[in-house]
Amino acid sequence: MMTAANAFTPSAEVAEALQSGRPVVALESTIVTHGMPFPQNLETAQRVEATVRERGAVPATIAVVGGDLRVGLTSDELEALAKAEDVMKLSRADLAFAIAGGRTGSTTVAATMIAAERAGIAVFATGGIGGVHRGAETSFDISADLEELARTGVIVVCAGAKAILDIAKTLEFLETKGVPVVGYRTDEFPAFWSRESGLPAPLRLDDAAAIAAFQKARDRLELGGGMLVANPLAPDKALPADRVEGWIAQAIAESRERGIAGKDVTPFLLQRIVELSDGRSLATNIDLIVSNAALAADIAVALSKED
Repeated sequence: MMTAANAFTPSAEVAEALQSGRPVVALESTIVTHGMPFPQNLETAQRVEATVRERGAVPATIAVVGGDLRVGLTSDELEALAKAEDVMKLSRADLAFAIAGGRTGSTTVAATMIAAERAGIAVFATGGIGGVHRGAETSFDISADLEELARTGVIVVCAGAKAILDIAKTLEFLETKGVPVVGYRTDEFPAFWSRESGLPAPLRLDDAAAIAAFQKARDRLELGGGMLVANPLAPDKALPADRVEGWIAQAIAESRERGIAGKDVTPFLLQRIVELSDGRSLATNIDLIVSNAALAADIAVALSKED
């Protein structure tokens, strides 16, 4: 009978780290398969993994490969995934579908959280979470990432919610679900490419040790669910919020004119913003995932220390 303990295959490096109690950081794979073209996608994934190692933790890039849920990829496997075509993009609803069908798929925030929790990995670094889409009051378009944060006990380090979303409604949803949202060294919730959203961060902590202590207190209370840590980009790396909003407005208008809907909206908007920004949004995306990986590794190291 399949159980959580044997539902995934760890790499040798991750298996050794988990067995010995070394800190591990989960990484999603959609940035590899859907975020950018080869070889830039592979170079970015390698840079992110190297950043985690430099900070004293072990990276565990998560993906489904031929129906096998892999927690940690070898360098050859990572390169093969970066070159692969017809790769599914997996969330909670279709993760098991890909496994049952022997498919290859990359994991979104929700699916990565699920795999990380099953493997016993407490910290996950991503770029930006999904959330409540603009116009959700009529479309009901809300990312599964938010429900996953409410139910799955993993710390998610991000640069805020993707700026194409309704960030105010996203924060309201997280509050309703009891998900702690921590601004890292900031009183304002960041907006992915930009440091400013105009919205306050519900909580603030200024170092990885404090975040780890907060999580250990949550564990003692058996509160369950995840924690969201919002890590703004450095000022010299972030894009101006007003400029970004102009690109978003144009991209949304074009998507509506073309009748793009459902799961196709987000990839269209993100790609169109890359074009409108002359590639600046993509460069910033790389900077923020590297920054988030570094903070996630620091948190994982702090969690591994005895009280």
